[in-house]
Amino acid sequence: MEASVRWGLVAAAAPIAWGGTYYVTRQTMPPDLPLWGAAVRALPAGLLLLAVRRERPRGVWWWRSFVLGTLNMGAFFALVYVAAQLLRTSVAATVMAVLPVVMMLLAWPLLGERPRFPPLLGGGFGVVGVVLLVSTGVDPVDPLGLAASVAAMLMSALGHILTKRWGSGHSVLSVTSWQLVAGGLVLLVAAFAVEGPPPAPTGKELLGIGYVSILATAFAYAAWFTALRHLEAGTVGLIGLLNPVTGVLLGTALAGELLTSRQIVGLVLVLGGVLLGQPVFARRRKSTVDC
Repeated sequence: MEASVRWGLVAAAAPIAWGGTYYVTRQTMPPDLPLWGAAVRALPAGLLLLAVRRERPRGVWWWRSFVLGTLNMGAFFALVYVAAQLLRTSVAATVMAVLPVVMMLLAWPLLGERPRFPPLLGGGFGVVGVVLLVSTGVDPVDPLGLAASVAAMLMSALGHILTKRWGSGHSVLSVTSWQLVAGGLVLLVAAFAVEGPPPAPTGKELLGIGYVSILATAFAYAAWFTALRHLEAGTVGLIGLLNPVTGVLLGTALAGELLTSRQIVGLVLVLGGVLLGQPVFARRRKSTVDC
């Protein structure tokens, strides 16, 4: 198996885990405590990874951890929590589908990774595919939820690029744990100040916290940032389009419904967009042109 394929599969583990986050948040978490919901997602995950790696930040990594923790986890988790409660999953997923293109554009000046045509085309396919896959109607869109979703997407794109730029030379688990702990501490202070002491969680809420913190955060971000070490940012960003695919398939499976023809077309476009951004496809395409 080629190295790029192997790292692509590692990256895919993250959006597949993230795909259930909106559903789990809606079904198990209280809608009026976004800061506590984000804090109990970030801090336990960071402490878990810190216990595994047992390495503290040094030097510039103290402030870098708080910058990255705020962009990737702190403010991002709170905004995603708000978006999950105020927006239909279709709208939130469509906004996040723009993430790969934004990552490609930011990677050019910050990482020197010039955008290539196949991944950009794949990003276009992905956005159209996500719209077809998750759009369920023309109901009014909550402006606060939309603003939260757009802000979360932009913060995530910048945070991922900066993690790739700053993270070389340190263990992925260490860098990920530092961000999660820093972001979790920021959220903890904000949650106490704004929302007061947390209520005692119910059994259902504990199950939801376990999913979003351990699987969709500790495991998913470690896989995502590991792949970013080995692949271009645009390539990894396109793999993130598997997030809404997983969400739709999960919802369909739980509801016992069949995919519509429009959703099947959207699924094909999303998967095609992901493949267009992969290095193996790009090399094969170049070889064909050269022949």
